[in-house]
Amino acid sequence: MKIVFLETDTLGNDVNLTQFDILGEVIKYPMTVPEQIPERVKDADIVIVNKVPMNETTLAGADNLKLICITATGTNIVDFDYTNSRNIAVANVSGYSTQSVIQHTFALFFYVYEKLSYYDDFVKSGGYIRSDIFSHFEKKFSELYGKTWGIIGLGEIGRGVAEIAKVFGCNVIYYSTSGRNNNNDYERVDFDTLLTDSDIISIHAPLNDKTMNLIGEKELKKMKKSAILLNLGRGPIVDEHALYKALNEDWIAGAGLDVLTVEPMAANNPLSKIKDSSKLIITPHIAWATVEARQRVTDEVYKNMVAFLDGEERNIVK
Repeated sequence: MKIVFLETDTLGNDVNLTQFDILGEVIKYPMTVPEQIPERVKDADIVIVNKVPMNETTLAGADNLKLICITATGTNIVDFDYTNSRNIAVANVSGYSTQSVIQHTFALFFYVYEKLSYYDDFVKSGGYIRSDIFSHFEKKFSELYGKTWGIIGLGEIGRGVAEIAKVFGCNVIYYSTSGRNNNNDYERVDFDTLLTDSDIISIHAPLNDKTMNLIGEKELKKMKKSAILLNLGRGPIVDEHALYKALNEDWIAGAGLDVLTVEPMAANNPLSKIKDSSKLIITPHIAWATVEARQRVTDEVYKNMVAFLDGEERNIVK
């Protein structure tokens, strides 16, 4: 049994992969570009991937390949018509990062909402040492209590965010992008109502035809000037040129993003021009990446693999 990891760097160098050694010969590549895949997988029985494409071009010579394990939930890297025609099974992992993303949602929010970058810099630059009073009020911020938190995508992560927002004393409303999600614990509203009534909007939706460019200029102009926008779903849900304009011209108060349209960040992304961290924080797609979540996704891949070898269909995607 030959097992090939094509992108161990996407898991981090602190993740324990030794459990796979008992299953067979394990080859680990830190990173792989598409042109390198055919040579690296030609003798593989199982391939573990994250971002690189799995299709006829990359897999045609992999005659022994039986299983593709994805260290993520999304399966858009796989050409299922091709893998199904070859009887190559595909397994993904879901739910491994729920708590991590919920936690990061509030980390992004409070960083912008309470202007923490400004106050941190005020102290570290010596401003507080030179201050003639015990406090400092230059950048104003408000209580979260009593505010309306709007959620786009009330799935497992969205519900977790809603529960915590409620503990902070927020009125929670949500918009269902599919139109099929009904949750009696929170008020479901139409999109315009969510935009106009929310003090905070957090996005936890998947990318599809209904969510692509869901937030553009028209939508940003409907939001409160004091509103904070958080995107922890997928980058293309928010039009980044429109968001740049909204932040630059004070249509909204701030934004926190963990996802971008192009990752790593494109050099011409307009948001890179915004240097005021009290208005914008961007993290490099790390909401999912706590130590626990990265080990959890690895352990789940191992369980998928063992189940497959035992003739069971665990997390198999068709």
